[in-house]
Amino acid sequence: MVEAMMKEKNQPTVWKMIYLARRNPVLAAADFPQAWREHSALGRQCKNVGQRVKAVAQCSRQLPADAPALSTDYDGVNLMVLADREAGAAIWDDAETLAIMRPDEPRVFADYVRNFSVLCRQQVLYERMAADAAAALLPQKAQVMLIGFLQRSDEWQGAATSPILCPAQWRMGGLNQASHIVCNTLDEKAPAGYGYRYIVEWWFDTVEQALSAAQSLDVSGAAQDGEFGWGEHVFILTEVTHTRP
Repeated sequence: MVEAMMKEKNQPTVWKMIYLARRNPVLAAADFPQAWREHSALGRQCKNVGQRVKAVAQCSRQLPADAPALSTDYDGVNLMVLADREAGAAIWDDAETLAIMRPDEPRVFADYVRNFSVLCRQQVLYERMAADAAAALLPQKAQVMLIGFLQRSDEWQGAATSPILCPAQWRMGGLNQASHIVCNTLDEKAPAGYGYRYIVEWWFDTVEQALSAAQSLDVSGAAQDGEFGWGEHVFILTEVTHTRP
């Protein structure tokens, strides 16, 4: 039997580093996921990365972007679960990471990863699952996801301290077919151009559901306003093309 659950309180604290990536323009779009996987594999050579990063999901923009609300300016979203909040700062200054992973970043991306990454606290707002199934910490390979970067502001607004109840707008239209809704709230000032207050993941069972949700997105002026409106935003339709462990 399938049950619906709203997630409000008493969730374990989950810290995530998330980045919104553009590929190196010399890479064809079709070649980006493989280059990205190769870059991720370098992390196995970095002992401290293994200790600080619990899980990774690379979400590539591989699906047809034929909905007006969808952006084609970016190539993927990386979701990285951290061991703790401190890992979000320590990883940037780690000697192994600087020596092994950072030199490879220009091969894959249009900029260094630190310049488009943000630290967030995760909250699961909704999940639909069988009673005996465990909730996934991150989506698994081939999961189809719509990801929204919402309410961009280069002025740091401070971290949210109260749990969020799933806003009605985040369940409207085709979004109500999502099997899982996760809100990642920015927890520190972001690099310029990436100060989105909320990063929301909508997980879908099928490509058709995800496309329907994207096509139903209301991006009119009225939808931008309010505490949980889209504001200045980026929506990207993705498929998980690599996970680890």
